[in-house]
Amino acid sequence: MYAQGSMADGEEEDKEQVSVEKKSIAEVLSSAAPADSLWTSEASGSVRLRIEESCPEEPVTVHQMFKASVDKYGSMYALASKKNDKWEKVTFLEYYQLCRKAAKSFLKLGLERFHGVAILGFNSAEWFFSAIGAIIAGGIMTGIYATNSPEACYYVASDSKANIIVVENQKQLDKILQIRDRLPDLKAIVQYSEPLQQKLPNLYSWQEFMELSLDVSEKEVDDIISSQRANQCCALIYTSGTTGKPKGVMLSHDNITWTANHASRVGDMQPADTKQESLVSYLPLSHIAAQIYDLWTGIMWGELVYFAQPDALKGSLITTLKEVQPSSHMGVPRVWEKMMEKIKEGISQCGYVRKKMVTWAMSVSLETNKTCAQKNDEKPFLFALANSFILEKLRAELGFSCCQKFFSGAAPIGTETMQFFLGLNIRLYEAYGMSESTGPHFMSGPKAYKLPSCGKVVPGCRYKLADIDSAGTGEICFWGRNVFMGFLNMEDKTREALDEDGWLRSGDLGKIDEEGFLYITGRIKELIITAGGENIPPVPIEEAVKKELPIVSNAMLIGDKKKFLSMLLTLKCCSSEESMESKEELSVEAVEYCQQLRSQATTVSDIIGGKDKEVYQAIQEGINRVNNAATSNAQCIQKWIILRRDFSVSGGELGPTMKLRRPVILEMYHDEIQNLYID
Repeated sequence: MYAQGSMADGEEEDKEQVSVEKKSIAEVLSSAAPADSLWTSEASGSVRLRIEESCPEEPVTVHQMFKASVDKYGSMYALASKKNDKWEKVTFLEYYQLCRKAAKSFLKLGLERFHGVAILGFNSAEWFFSAIGAIIAGGIMTGIYATNSPEACYYVASDSKANIIVVENQKQLDKILQIRDRLPDLKAIVQYSEPLQQKLPNLYSWQEFMELSLDVSEKEVDDIISSQRANQCCALIYTSGTTGKPKGVMLSHDNITWTANHASRVGDMQPADTKQESLVSYLPLSHIAAQIYDLWTGIMWGELVYFAQPDALKGSLITTLKEVQPSSHMGVPRVWEKMMEKIKEGISQCGYVRKKMVTWAMSVSLETNKTCAQKNDEKPFLFALANSFILEKLRAELGFSCCQKFFSGAAPIGTETMQFFLGLNIRLYEAYGMSESTGPHFMSGPKAYKLPSCGKVVPGCRYKLADIDSAGTGEICFWGRNVFMGFLNMEDKTREALDEDGWLRSGDLGKIDEEGFLYITGRIKELIITAGGENIPPVPIEEAVKKELPIVSNAMLIGDKKKFLSMLLTLKCCSSEESMESKEELSVEAVEYCQQLRSQATTVSDIIGGKDKEVYQAIQEGINRVNNAATSNAQCIQKWIILRRDFSVSGGELGPTMKLRRPVILEMYHDEIQNLYID
C-alpha cells in the first residue's frame, strides 16, 4: 500500500522565483552524458536525471554554479579564516581562482579522471579549495572524518581509489603514513596546516602544493571542465557505518547544485545581492548536512563562511559565534543539547530574583511560540517585554544576537530541546533526509513549521509511504533530483536502496498529517522484534525516558528476540575538553537533580550499584511513568541498568553525528545485557 505526496505549499511561489528558460525536458537532458538507468555503482558512470515538469530547471555542474556566483558576487567576501587573532577574508573571485590553482596542482600530481581526492581534517578554507579543486580537475572529492582510525581512513581511500590525500596536520598525516603502502592508487599527500615536521617523498606542504599549478596550463583545466556533465559523479559521502561497512554515496553535479538551490529556499536563505548571509563552519564536512549547508549552499547564494577553531566542539564555538554574529546557524541535536546544558548551568548560578525572571520570560516565550504558529504572527505585549529585557541577553550569550535562522539536522532532535529553545524565542527548523538524498528531503522553515514534525517535502521533491500499517505509519520513500546515483562498487546495496521504479527507500518509519507535515516514528533496522513477535520502535520510548529523567544522557532500549524489554542508561557527566570522553563527575544539571532528591552524589560511582537509593527510586518512578503510557505490556521496560560512563564518539558508542551505534553498543556491553536476562 502506498500514500504519495508531491510538493510543499508555496510551490508556485518558488517556481515564479526561479528564472527558467523554456525548454522541453528532452532539450534539457540533451546536455547530459548518455544514460539509460537511474543508478550506477561505477565512479565513471552516468545516470538518467529525474527531470520532471515539477522541477524543469536546466542541470548545471558544480563549476557552472560556482562561475555564475562569481559573476554575481565576485567582489564580495566569501570565506574568513582566523590567523594570528585576525580574520583574513577572500572574495568569491579569489576563492574561485584558488580553487582553479588547486585543480591544476592536482593534475600536476597525476589526478586521474573519476579517481578520489580524500580530505582528512577540520574545516578550513583549504578544505574547500581541495574539494572544489578536485571536482574542477575531474576527480571525485571525498571527506574522511577527522576522528577516523587509520584502518577507517584506509577503507575510504582504497574504495575511492584516492590519488591524493589532503591532511590537516601531523596527527592526521601519521594515520596515512601507517597505511600508504597498502594504497596502490595513492600518488601524493598534501598537508594544509602546520609546517611539515619531516620531508618525505611525495609529501607536500600547502604552499609547495599550490606552486605546482604553475606547470599546468589554463587550457588543460578548461578542457576538463568542458567535458564534465551534470549527471556524472563528483562527490562521495561515506556513511558512518553504524549498521555495517561504510558505503560510498555517489552524488552527481546535479544532485549537489539542485539541492543547494532548492532546499535553502525552504529555510529562507537569502541571495547575497539581497542580504548576505553569514555562518560559522564547524560540523564535519565529511557529512552531507555540513557540506550542503556550509560549502555548496554558501557558493549558490553568495554566503560569507567563517571557519571555527579546531577545538570548536570542545568549547570555543560560542566564543567564535559571539565574535562573528552569524545570520544563520546549524547544529546536530547534540550541539543544541550542549548549548541547552550551558544555558541551564548559567541560570542555576543566578540569584533568586534573576532566576525567577528568566524562568518567567522563558515560559512566556514558550507559550507564545506554541500559540503563534507562524513566526510573523502578532505576539502579545508580555512576550515583547520578556524578549527585549531578558531573552535577548540570553541569546547574546550564545552569539545569536543577529541570528535569524536556526537549523537542526543529521539526527532526530528531542522535543525537550526544541521546547527549551522556543523558550529563548529560537525556532529550530528541523531538516530530514539522508546522504543518499543529498541531505534534506523534508524541511521546516518560516512557512512550514509545526512541532514535533520535521516539516514538509522540499518543493520539487516527492515522497510516498510504503507498507502502511493501521496507524498510518509506513516506510518513507524519496523521489527527486536530490536522489543519489548509487553506492560506489556496491551494486547489490544500490539495488536494495532503490526499488524497481527508482524510489529511494529511507529505512525510516513515519506518518504524514493532513497538512503534509512529516513525523518520524522510528527506523526499520532499529525495530525491536520481541520473542513474542511484537514490533517495537525504540526511539519514542528512549525519548520518553530522557524527558522524564533529566539526569539521563543516553537511553538505549534492548529486547530483540527477548521475552521482555530492558534499557541501558547513562548519566549526564562532564567531559574532557581534549578527548571529549565522558568523565566520572556528574554535570551541573545532574548534580542539581540529585540535590532535589536529597542525594549528595556528585559522581557516577556515588550512584551505581544501587548505592544511592534516592536516585534509583527516582529513575524507577520515571520509568514507571513511561510504562504507564505504553500502548501494550510488551512495550514496558522491565529492567534497566546504569552504565559506568556516558556514550561518546571517542568511546565508540556514538557515530560522528552523535547517533547511537546500536550494534557496537550491543557488543561492547554484552555482559551487562546478558545479566539483565538471567532469571
